[in-house]
Amino acid sequence: MSEETWLAARLIPTSGINGAEEQERRATSALLAVMSAVREFGRVLTQSLGAPAGTVQTFIEVPFKLGTQQLFPDGLIRVTRGQRQWTALVEVKTGSNVLKTDQLEAYLDIAREQGFDALITISNEIAPVPGQHPTVVDRRKLRKVALYHLPWSEILTQAVIQKEYRGVADPDQAWVLGELIRYLEHPRSGALEFSDMGPAWVSVRDGVSAGTLRANDGGAAEVAGRFDALIRYACLRLGRQLGTEVTPALSRRDLADPAARTQSLVNQLVTTGTLTGSIRIPGAVGALQVMADLRAGQIVCHVDVDAPRSGRPTTRVNWLVRQLKDAPDTVRIEAFAMHARGGGATDLLRRVREEPTTLVTDPSRELRAFRVAQSTTAGTKRGSGRGAFIDSVLHSIDDFYEQIIQNLKPWMPAPPRLRTPDDVTPVQPVAASLVSTAISSQDNPEFDTPPAGSEHRAGVGQPGE
Repeated sequence: MSEETWLAARLIPTSGINGAEEQERRATSALLAVMSAVREFGRVLTQSLGAPAGTVQTFIEVPFKLGTQQLFPDGLIRVTRGQRQWTALVEVKTGSNVLKTDQLEAYLDIAREQGFDALITISNEIAPVPGQHPTVVDRRKLRKVALYHLPWSEILTQAVIQKEYRGVADPDQAWVLGELIRYLEHPRSGALEFSDMGPAWVSVRDGVSAGTLRANDGGAAEVAGRFDALIRYACLRLGRQLGTEVTPALSRRDLADPAARTQSLVNQLVTTGTLTGSIRIPGAVGALQVMADLRAGQIVCHVDVDAPRSGRPTTRVNWLVRQLKDAPDTVRIEAFAMHARGGGATDLLRRVREEPTTLVTDPSRELRAFRVAQSTTAGTKRGSGRGAFIDSVLHSIDDFYEQIIQNLKPWMPAPPRLRTPDDVTPVQPVAASLVSTAISSQDNPEFDTPPAGSEHRAGVGQPGE
């Protein structure tokens, strides 16, 4: 028998998973065990939740009494640093299972009675805004206990970044972390990708196309929230590939009031038929803007780039075109002139390459910025796969970053050069009336300090006169 057919032994096997309960227990045990075994990984997850940088201990299915009930949270994490201890209960869901309000509120009561610091939930649900929890609970129960949520996709992203980019000091621990990554990437693990726009997607999509969608339609808010969750998932997915933290570019107001952000998206969807999001990538020339136009069936990604501050308008256009040498001809470029109102001149990259002046409407005005955009066809299906809306958005973001953004660099002025003896500065003629023959302190060092009594000769008064 050929060795190619042999299956390698895995630390965390995916075989033998029977049902959702077994899937959930195995995922919980694998994650918590690796958190305590791989110091760097356990620390990066717990410190983001307020824990000190200390020794991580983990337990599963710890029994607690709540009144007459015997409850078993899926796990418990304890971090110890000196005399300080930080303890959190853990509730885990895998697959399509969702977190339940009554269960979370019971665990919050247990945490409060036991003096624990937090309750951590893990599932495939992704909140639209970082820091927001996907399940609504009684806020009074959060006075003494913090509630955090980690999507499985975020845990997988942190694991990949830690192993592949930040590094793990111990080779054996790095191998253990790699085994967790392999497990979570397997479809049978229950750590699924974002794959559903929700049950209201079809009716909202059709309502936008027909122009009958209203702001008070319940499905509109659901789709808007799902779109924000999709953008956040796209950030985690892209960050996993880049090895850095990619985040949604949200304002402080949006972060403080996610409901207002969702309502703003709903109003935008009703009036223009579009959904918009923004992605912040460290080191990128600008934020990656995403617009899903449900009426036109298009996904448009764009980035705004500041133009050089020197040179003629065509020189500035050529500066941008040189950086887009590998970009598709169908990329659209818009140039914005200084102090001009409205949009600027727009053309496809194919034409701009041949004739840069197509973006220069007025040579006397300086170009201040460019907008580089790419349009792709939007999928219509609710789920994932071929012809699905989710996949069309994800592919558009990945392609735009690969073909456009990663190749763009901001303009930097050239540094000043040292003068050489060969650099001769022409002398400008000076009018005779401006020529001075008076002696200056620069003519001879002996004139640096004026002689005593010169104030009287110059007619300058002394104090008291």
